Amino acid sequence: MIAFDSIAQMLQDTEQSGLPLWENILESDCRRQDLPRARSLERMGAMLDAMVQADESYQAQDRSHSGLSGGDGAKMTLYAAGDPLCGPLLSQVMAGALRMGECNACMKRIVAAPTAGACGVLPAVLLPCARHFSLSREQLVQALYVASGFGMVIAARASISGAEGGCQAEVGSASGMAAAALVSVLGGTPEQMAHACAMALSNTLGLVCDPVAGLVEVPCVNRNVMGAVNALSCAEMALSGVESAIPCDEVIDAMRAVGDALPASLRETGGGGLAATPTGRRIAEQM
Repeated sequence: MIAFDSIAQMLQDTEQSGLPLWENILESDCRRQDLPRARSLERMGAMLDAMVQADESYQAQDRSHSGLSGGDGAKMTLYAAGDPLCGPLLSQVMAGALRMGECNACMKRIVAAPTAGACGVLPAVLLPCARHFSLSREQLVQALYVASGFGMVIAARASISGAEGGCQAEVGSASGMAAAALVSVLGGTPEQMAHACAMALSNTLGLVCDPVAGLVEVPCVNRNVMGAVNALSCAEMALSGVESAIPCDEVIDAMRAVGDALPASLRETGGGGLAATPTGRRIAEQM
């Protein structure tokens, strides 16, 4: 049983509690799991530490067993250090998403946030922004609570499984969680967090899951980049006052309906999308 059945309930409960959203999510989860507050904070801190360690463990020479992944994170990191088209912060976010996605493909230790296939989005958004805005470890832990609160509702009302709901359920969910977390850590209101999440999910509706050769590599790693950039843009819009025309819960419900409507070939079976292209099939045969 989750702490909240809807984003609307989570926000209403937070307003009534008088607590910041992150803290209300923490307290609600502690009650749900019968967990001491200090233990919950310790566990979330460990999640953050694992994200940092995964990013720091990246090695440019590492390659996945298939040979499809590796080295691109290093290329983007080097490019971001120059005069990148998208500016230094956004380019660092893109590089971080590539590095984390490649770490997953190379069987390194990552944090499923909310899944392994979408593990690059949340750390790629939070870690570069932490450096850029001089955010503390405490602030990042608080942001992870916000991400987890939104993620729990998405998982309950829709899905975080690519096999069930397509890539919208994995990278899309991660993007919505990251957008809300970023708004939180930059001082936005709970309502703005919900708008950011809603817009990020809206932008990824219908995103299919079509891994080449059934591996979480192509196009999964690059889609983490898209999810991270989408999160930043939606957080920026929400912080400026832009609102989602459709409430967050309704967007989540729509995501569920879209996922249910996707044919099986576009839900992690490797039978459609990029996996079904001539090159995709050839790679699968070689595997």
